[in-house]
Amino acid sequence: MGGRLERGRRYARAGQVLSLSLATSVVVAQVQGSRESPYRARIGIRAFTPAEWKRIEEALAGQALYAAKLLAGEMPTDVEAVLGELGLRLFPDTMRELSMDCTCPDWEVPCKHLAAACYLLAESFDEDPFKIFAWRGRSRDELLDRLRALRGSAAPVHRREDDVPALADCLDSFWVGEPVAPAPIQDGAGPADAVLDQLDPLPITVGDRPLVDLLRPAYRAMTAEEAP
Repeated sequence: MGGRLERGRRYARAGQVLSLSLATSVVVAQVQGSRESPYRARIGIRAFTPAEWKRIEEALAGQALYAAKLLAGEMPTDVEAVLGELGLRLFPDTMRELSMDCTCPDWEVPCKHLAAACYLLAESFDEDPFKIFAWRGRSRDELLDRLRALRGSAAPVHRREDDVPALADCLDSFWVGEPVAPAPIQDGAGPADAVLDQLDPLPITVGDRPLVDLLRPAYRAMTAEEAP
């Protein structure tokens, strides 16, 4: 495949991939070849099932550092280790995990048009690693919303009123809580409220809502006021 891959790389560098669109399970590229009309190259992969995504999200949400990095917009470098423990892989290992076709007359797979699309697809993953999640069936927003929900659902601890001690009986310890070790806070730009996701869930609710959900708008508002 060396010759075709090299020609595909030249196609990619020459700007002959006119468009590249990614959706669940499939990437479609329009690649200009020697003919007037561009060829359509498609690269498919199996999306994870809802049950598999549930396991993945619970595993990521269950580890504070992984959840914090993802919620701050950063892809953990060893995220494959988490999926590996579940018997899954985010990135394909072999060509057998991909389905490819192109409208060009070349019967070899991958042809140079598919190779060009693969080069640009790999570059797009470098620029935005969350696209690999989208290819597997979860958009960035869907994944982060689900992680926030899972991290928040672990926080509430509901008590009956008769289980709460009287204030007069706990004045000496009222303001003392259990120490919480914060996860490392990453430098760089990220959502204003990402720091809230870098701590283990707080076992405090106001009404039926976790305290973190009530604090989130305030963090965003304070950042907006400081912005130039």
